[in-house]
Amino acid sequence: MMGIAANRTLHGQTGSLFRHGVASGDPLINRVILWTRVTPAVDEEVIPVEWTISRDASMSQIAQQGLTYTNAAFDYTVKVDVTRLDPGATYYYRFAVRGATSPIGRTKTLPLGGVSRLRLAVASCSNYPFGFFNAYRSMAERTDLDAVIHLGDYIYEYQNGQYGDGSSIGRIPDPDKETVTLADYRRRYAQYRADPDLQEAHRQNPWIIVYDDHESANDSWMDGAENHTESTEGAWAVRRAAALQAWNEWQPVREQPFLDSNIYRSFRFGNLADLTMLDTRLTGRSRQVAANSPAIADPNRSLLGPEQEGWFYKELSSSQSRGTRWRLVGQQTLMGQVLGADGTPFNPDQWDGYLASRLRFLQYLGSNAIGNVVVLTGDLHSSWGNEIAANPFGAGFAPQAVEFAGPGITSPAIEDAAQAAGLEAQLAATHPHVKYVNLLRRGYFLLDVDRERAQAEWYHARTLVERSAGMDLGRTMAVASGTNRLTAVAGASAVGRGPELAR
Repeated sequence: MMGIAANRTLHGQTGSLFRHGVASGDPLINRVILWTRVTPAVDEEVIPVEWTISRDASMSQIAQQGLTYTNAAFDYTVKVDVTRLDPGATYYYRFAVRGATSPIGRTKTLPLGGVSRLRLAVASCSNYPFGFFNAYRSMAERTDLDAVIHLGDYIYEYQNGQYGDGSSIGRIPDPDKETVTLADYRRRYAQYRADPDLQEAHRQNPWIIVYDDHESANDSWMDGAENHTESTEGAWAVRRAAALQAWNEWQPVREQPFLDSNIYRSFRFGNLADLTMLDTRLTGRSRQVAANSPAIADPNRSLLGPEQEGWFYKELSSSQSRGTRWRLVGQQTLMGQVLGADGTPFNPDQWDGYLASRLRFLQYLGSNAIGNVVVLTGDLHSSWGNEIAANPFGAGFAPQAVEFAGPGITSPAIEDAAQAAGLEAQLAATHPHVKYVNLLRRGYFLLDVDRERAQAEWYHARTLVERSAGMDLGRTMAVASGTNRLTAVAGASAVGRGPELAR
């Protein structure tokens, strides 16, 4: 671990051509995306970039190498979709520009055939001014992850003080204004990616990423957002396109046929688990309505849109037909019901605001005998273990899936400990399907999957006001195969020793 700590300063040097580090993502059985950004001293028309991928950490067993190019049109970001790789293999990679080399990154392809175990770190909601990214540092120091799943709110669009004030810890957003234009979003990503802890988390493992709302604007939907005013900020379509372009440039994601195309996609971890990643924000979401509106139940309103919803159901059926043990669903907003005292949804931006969409999903599971569905959720800045049913408030309800929701990396839910504890107790007394909730602490969760069970372990940061990898295990919960029921587990899963970390 000392090697990682020592490298954190080196890799964050502001004078480097590669000051934003390296990253990999969207792994498949035989390919993976490699990413970096070149920071030239002055604008250049074109910059040649060499890349190398090796089977060992010392970069002596070269598997492939090549040459690509970047320029200002791509904000000097670089992506290489490396093919002809071996399944389930760990690789190391780096970039070079005119003799200067990047840090060495580590990545991994997806396995093929029989798989006995899968370990994923699941993250969301990293707000720069709310504190240091210590949860990312904790992920980077793990040796046994297969991938990092990021469920959105990777950046936040606000100016300093609007949602988090980083003045006291030197974390003021750049630019210090709301991001609206392409140049704004690019600068915000550049600031985030200069953070040494986020860089290390990217450098050590492949990421599978979707966006949520703050990559564009708060509470976004297909044709607008709560935090967008056309009279002063221009057309939503222009801002949306700028946000998506910057996201595509700065993330290690495989390019879609069209820039404004769908980000939903799937990944297979052998015969153990299939992962579908959804877009509950921009692809097909209808506009949010008030919690007491009759339109909450309107079957014509949708969270996913008809095209994505149909694709999603086909993916679930194909997974079940192949005999894959688990179906993991990565998505942005809480699926489990959270109702106020008057019976209306606490937050209609969640699945509670799209009752027909959730009901269709559960009916499809039931009609097609699809089991072992585990929903992975971000957005709410808190830790949840939920059993999912059409009516979980009735006596003897039968859940059809489970949900693990993760806390924010830094974004808060409730910052007052007494208030958080009171609401947690209220939820425990009135929401029988909520088996675990922590509304106070920030961090991430680990998903450990084998043939018998899928287990979530919530890790919470001890501090956000200084850099530290110290984490506390908040709770461990598991669902046994074939049950759709959550049970508490004592302690954490056994840590396996994975391939050597990149140095």
